[in-house]
Amino acid sequence: MNLLDLLKATGGGESVGQIAKSVGLGSSDTSKLVEALAPALMRGLQKNTASDDGLAGLRSALESGGHSRYLDDPSLMRSKKTRRDGNKILGHIFGSKDVSRNVAAATSQETGIDPGLIKKALPLLATLAMGAMSKQSSGGRDLGRSAKSGGLGPLGDIIGSLGGGASKSGLDDILGMARKFF
Repeated sequence: MNLLDLLKATGGGESVGQIAKSVGLGSSDTSKLVEALAPALMRGLQKNTASDDGLAGLRSALESGGHSRYLDDPSLMRSKKTRRDGNKILGHIFGSKDVSRNVAAATSQETGIDPGLIKKALPLLATLAMGAMSKQSSGGRDLGRSAKSGGLGPLGDIIGSLGGGASKSGLDDILGMARKFF
């Protein structure tokens, strides 16, 4: 299962369409963008949930963040508050704005999509990914132990598989290199 499939399965298809409208992308470019960004987002989540503390942070965010609202109400994709929430999520996933910028630049090279549009879409996509994971894990209640301990409940398979092409993409390398510096 890839991120786009997960979003559709959890009711986020229309919200992805709203991302396209809010940043000015067509549906095929938006699908291409979601597929290109998924490995970096999921790799960041894998690293964060490798420890029990990281898993506790994700569980807390899924339990209290109310992220499923972004799937339930697609109009929220046009809200400044959604973008702020998405930037906070990215801060937790990537650790710094510089990593997000590097991911956007690499995605632009890979997809041909303007990096400015990617920077606008990335926080919105982060909110949808959290919403989909929240729905898939019953608001974080179905999480097990850390990924390193073989846990994560239903999210273990999701996070592991959603990165699908991480090793095929330069995004994973950029994320790894950027984390060393920040």
